[in-house]
Amino acid sequence: MKTTLAILIVCAWFVPALAQEVPPPPVSKADELLTCDEADARIKQLQGDLDSQKKKLASLQGDVKKFEADIANSVEALKKCGDQINTLVGATDADVAAYREKIGRLEGRVREMQRLSDDALADRQDEVKQLQRSLNELARQQMAMIPEFYDRITALRRNIKGLYREKRIKGYTVGTWAENRDCLWNIAGRTEIYADPFMWPKIWQANTNQIKNPDLIQPGWVLTVPQAGPKTSEEMKAERSYWRKKRAMEAQPASGATAPAASGSSK
Repeated sequence: MKTTLAILIVCAWFVPALAQEVPPPPVSKADELLTCDEADARIKQLQGDLDSQKKKLASLQGDVKKFEADIANSVEALKKCGDQINTLVGATDADVAAYREKIGRLEGRVREMQRLSDDALADRQDEVKQLQRSLNELARQQMAMIPEFYDRITALRRNIKGLYREKRIKGYTVGTWAENRDCLWNIAGRTEIYADPFMWPKIWQANTNQIKNPDLIQPGWVLTVPQAGPKTSEEMKAERSYWRKKRAMEAQPASGATAPAASGSSK
């Protein structure tokens, strides 16, 4: 009897200990297939996970509150800094808001102009100059030194500068040699054309339907003027051919030489 009682006491002491040592079942095992001990182990595991997540959440909530406090302090410091800057430039919040609106409108107008073609911009240079004057007026104000506006004004200055275009002449009506001194050399040398007389072959090659001999152009002809740029290989080839023929003619006995393209030909 005493032996049986001792065995029962030992079993009663060991059973709870063994139940606590049952490991949690694998996640792949469905709940309905768990034994009671496994179910208890899974519940205990889930409870532990929940407690751990609650601690993490509490820690994160503490961090959020700290960050919110830091943000509030930064906003307050920024507000004080802004007030100090406004005092330095002698402006109120309303003045700064009005200045901001003016810059915004100017930026919008510049963006509209940037979408135009080169030819359209060349026809609207008066508007570009007005944009420049508006920017200069804004830049002269002390509020231009506020960090919020300084970089925007710098960008506007760069963008407006990029809107300037020279109005390109696409056609030129030949005048007389006596009055206008018009020949291909002099026409190419005009400021509004190329400002470079050596570019005369460009005009010649663009008008071969009219100009058979570059030394001879007629008053009243309307010549196409190509866009400025380096001479093409074809233009340089034509120029070399012209000078070879010119030297060959000069080597022959004089019999009424014609005026070269570079010295005058229309009459």
